[in-house]
Amino acid sequence: MDLSSRLLLWQQLFSSCGLVTLHQSLQQLWMLLMLCLLCRFTFTLGIGLTAKHVVSVLVGVYGLFLFFELHMLWILLLSVLCYSVLLLSRNSSSKGLFMSAVVLTFLLVGELHVIDVVTWHKIRGSQMVVAMKAISMAFDLDRRTMDRLPSLPEFLGYVFFVGSSVFGPWISFSTYKRAVDGPKLTWLWLRSSFFCLVKSQMCLLVSSCIAPYLFPLFIPLYGNFYTQKWLNAYQNAASFHFSNYFVGHLSEGTGMLAGAGFTEEKDNIRWDLSVVKPLSVEMPRSMVLVVTSWNIPMSVWLKTYVFKNAMKLGTFPAILITYTASAMLHGLSFHLGAVLISLGLITYVEHVLRTKLGSILSACILSRPCLSNCAHQHKKNYWVKLLNLLFSVLVVFHLTYLGSMFDPGADEQEVEEGYTAIHTIQRWSELNWASHWVVFGFWIFYRLIR
Repeated sequence: MDLSSRLLLWQQLFSSCGLVTLHQSLQQLWMLLMLCLLCRFTFTLGIGLTAKHVVSVLVGVYGLFLFFELHMLWILLLSVLCYSVLLLSRNSSSKGLFMSAVVLTFLLVGELHVIDVVTWHKIRGSQMVVAMKAISMAFDLDRRTMDRLPSLPEFLGYVFFVGSSVFGPWISFSTYKRAVDGPKLTWLWLRSSFFCLVKSQMCLLVSSCIAPYLFPLFIPLYGNFYTQKWLNAYQNAASFHFSNYFVGHLSEGTGMLAGAGFTEEKDNIRWDLSVVKPLSVEMPRSMVLVVTSWNIPMSVWLKTYVFKNAMKLGTFPAILITYTASAMLHGLSFHLGAVLISLGLITYVEHVLRTKLGSILSACILSRPCLSNCAHQHKKNYWVKLLNLLFSVLVVFHLTYLGSMFDPGADEQEVEEGYTAIHTIQRWSELNWASHWVVFGFWIFYRLIR
């Protein structure tokens, strides 16, 4: 295909896919952005805190109604149930565990017996944000990092905060309270929010209009029967990755637009809410950093409220419990559960193997970059850089394999209901279960050199 033909195809793709995608996205989002601005302006007014919390509730509930209509009543029901649990267990020292059990039971019963699958999948993200907020508050009360049980307006204002109720991210109660205090309006706030929203739309374009046609329309690579399967798998994974970046940057934009996600240094305020780091995923050092960069607030929440509580059982059980908790919050979806559990195994094996090799070779090849004053003898040698590069390539291989099942060309009903177990098994079997075999081989190698 010559350059002129390629340019013509790009132009046709932009007009038929790009413009339509951007138009539909902005059509769905503009009201939510206006609600975020309304919330932000209200927080800057000199009215009472209770009035601000009530406005946060009303604006957030209306935002949920715009996206889910009357199905948002299930989210409201979960919120009321969570506050009831906090009230009933206010004298208990195990509020976090009690809240976790009640919330997970509600989610499982709702998905299995109460609501149809398509509806549940639509509201699942917002349900998960509510669950994470309630569970984190319960554990913070147990740990006494919160001095008292919030009032009902405070709790509902936090749970339904419009900057995070629809697309996320999870924010702590202290972050919400600082947003309610209402730092003054500045160009830096508006510019930072707008920049995140622009990035989200760019990622949406890549996910919908570029990644599905990456080979050979944009990158002229052709393969035989075997390599073509991996090229297709990479396309599927890239499309899925950028759809996640779209939601991540969108949640950064809505969160900051509504007034959350800033840090104060003396008299300076920096609007730096960070949800996702695409470069750390697409050009990774390790799977550990991929997991933490995929959804930073989710990673912080899992580490703070799940992993640390499970560490008394040992590192490997704590990792499995953490990824299992993440899978349960995401819903009873076989493909998500399979991916998350596989991620847990890959992350653990990679971490222990690189730690052991780093000790044997005295080299900076750990999952995370070493500090400048580390005790390793070999830091920037060529072979050290080569080993880290090989591990990076291996992570890309794992991500391609794991993301191969997220087919952007799949049937719309199948996507809404969640991919079936047969779909997952079929996709991984087409790739000969390669990633799982590699992880198993690396684990055997680790056991031999241990």
